[in-house]
Amino acid sequence: MKNSPLLPWLTLLAGAASGMPLPAAAQCASTALQEHPPAINFRVDNDLLGGKQQDQGYSNGAMFTLVSPNLKDYTDDPCLPRLARWTNRHLEKLHPGGFDQQNMIFSFGQGLFTPTDSTRSDLIENDRPYAAVLLANFGYNARNGNHLRTTQLALGMLGPSAQGKQVQDAVHGLLGDEKFQGWDNQLHNEPVFKLLHERMQRWPADGNPAGWGWDAISHWGGALGNLATYANAGAELRFGWKLPDDFGSSSMRPAGENTAPTRAGRIRGWSGHVFLGSDARWVLRDITLDGNTFRSSHRVDKRPLVGEIGYGVAVMRDKWKFALGRYHLTREFEGQRETPVFGSFTISRTL
Repeated sequence: MKNSPLLPWLTLLAGAASGMPLPAAAQCASTALQEHPPAINFRVDNDLLGGKQQDQGYSNGAMFTLVSPNLKDYTDDPCLPRLARWTNRHLEKLHPGGFDQQNMIFSFGQGLFTPTDSTRSDLIENDRPYAAVLLANFGYNARNGNHLRTTQLALGMLGPSAQGKQVQDAVHGLLGDEKFQGWDNQLHNEPVFKLLHERMQRWPADGNPAGWGWDAISHWGGALGNLATYANAGAELRFGWKLPDDFGSSSMRPAGENTAPTRAGRIRGWSGHVFLGSDARWVLRDITLDGNTFRSSHRVDKRPLVGEIGYGVAVMRDKWKFALGRYHLTREFEGQRETPVFGSFTISRTL
């Protein structure tokens, strides 16, 4: 198997910078050159990508994700930096056990939420609150054949400290668009967390990595936290050429974006597929609709049952993957004028 001659040096450099001993870093470099390399992903969400010229609701989001290679464990594997291993020792109760393959992800991202009318500077009581969320996310994936369990812990900040106004103003200024005038009414600063767990199963177990094929991935799970509390279930269908050995292509799924542990390694040459996914959620709490937990703030009457349909296309070439998706949601709160639509673009690269 031919690999980039730079990867061992990048791994050694990362190990030295993170406090990983050089022998351990060298061992990780050897492991990473095998069939299960680490990966990086970058995703951008925007309602304007939804095609309806909307600029409201979940208005914009971005996330950068680091994906580890397949690991022996979460606390001692030399492929993890020392800081990650130290963190994992304090989060051992979140680690799934008794599985054939496992890996870890770390992501950092921001989400912006706005009402429909960008010109009003007063509080729009019958529309969703202005809100911005900045999050760091630790994820643990464990796989047995065509079954996957994923547990993720998200920690962050809601409110002005999340810098939502500054980011949106900068983007709108760059594009020459009008700026939203109501950010002074955004939700107050509040530390937020969300503990998420989902279980997935893939049929057939191996798809068809050598030619045309299809697969289906079911999921069910839920989340608990002041950021969001809900139960959910759904499925995704895919059809295409050389389907990847993963658990879905929708960027909204926790195990999407090339983050699940692999069995056969990355696919050589060109491959691609289309996907169609769905999700149904029973929502007990959504801070971007319910408002601040411990302070009086703007809120709307959310709908407890929310549905989502997403579809798109993914194209892969050796180390690279590009995915473009479009997502339609049912109305999330009483009086919402339009059904939310947004698009998502993801770039992934294995190292």
